[in-house]
Amino acid sequence: MSRPDLNLLVTLDVLLAEGSVAGAARRLRLSPSAMSRALARLRAATGDPLLVRAGRGLVATPRALELRDRVGQLVQESEAVLRPAEKLNLKQLKRSFTLRTSDGFVENFGPALIARISAEAPGLQLRFMQKPDRDNAPLRDGAVDLETGVVAASTGPEFRTQALFRDRFIGVVRAGHALSKGRITAVRYAAGKHVDIARHSEGNGPIENALEPLGLKREIAIIVGGFSNALALARTSDLIATVPERHTESLRVGMHTFALPVRTKEITVSMLWHPRLDADPAHRYLRSCVREACVDRPISSSRRKKLDQSV
Repeated sequence: MSRPDLNLLVTLDVLLAEGSVAGAARRLRLSPSAMSRALARLRAATGDPLLVRAGRGLVATPRALELRDRVGQLVQESEAVLRPAEKLNLKQLKRSFTLRTSDGFVENFGPALIARISAEAPGLQLRFMQKPDRDNAPLRDGAVDLETGVVAASTGPEFRTQALFRDRFIGVVRAGHALSKGRITAVRYAAGKHVDIARHSEGNGPIENALEPLGLKREIAIIVGGFSNALALARTSDLIATVPERHTESLRVGMHTFALPVRTKEITVSMLWHPRLDADPAHRYLRSCVREACVDRPISSSRRKKLDQSV
């Protein structure tokens, strides 16, 4: 069975509204003969004459009257589907988004993000979930709407990415720790016992790569799954935690922080999303909120200078 020509719906809508072949032709900018051919096709498709001669004009058949309202509604709905999305009404928005974030993101950037969304779009619900690995499958299959973290080499090229901020690794110990006093050298740093973060790739991490040319190596006493666990252990022991600075700012309150005595590359934290959400107005609003929540928490120049002077 052949599929009907849906373009005929627009023609039928205009014909029923005008009640005239000539009037419908003018509205659709067609010739009268082309409109007559279109009416013939409509009659064949519906099995009804639709418009019949009555004196010098045309009148609608009962079938045409029955279809008139339905056809008009279908045409309006089709036009709405094909129009660009209307301006987002944040106060009336009802959506739920799932964000998969790295350890420490919620604690440091969540309050500013939630405060803005609560004030501007109270019907927008956020669901945060942990990011145990760099597998992008949840983004691809729609289980996750937005993700934050370092873009890995294995990240699929189809994903959209936008940088949020740059971060660097720092050392953290409890208040009163031996490393909280005096100049931090590579030898002093490497000599302590360390709590490390489990990595999901083979080979040395950036700290090991920086220490190796100096003939030094850290003694890893404990390996944990995330920054918050590492800092919790360092807070109540003599362990040394090495964590990203901005990602862990609120988690390090009351602890002693120092710049690493070796140079490591900064990391760029980005947000990632699937292209199917790229033009979605609500998702675009969410991305702008996440971006601004991260921008609004800079490390002060005085704090940065203090960290750098501790080397």
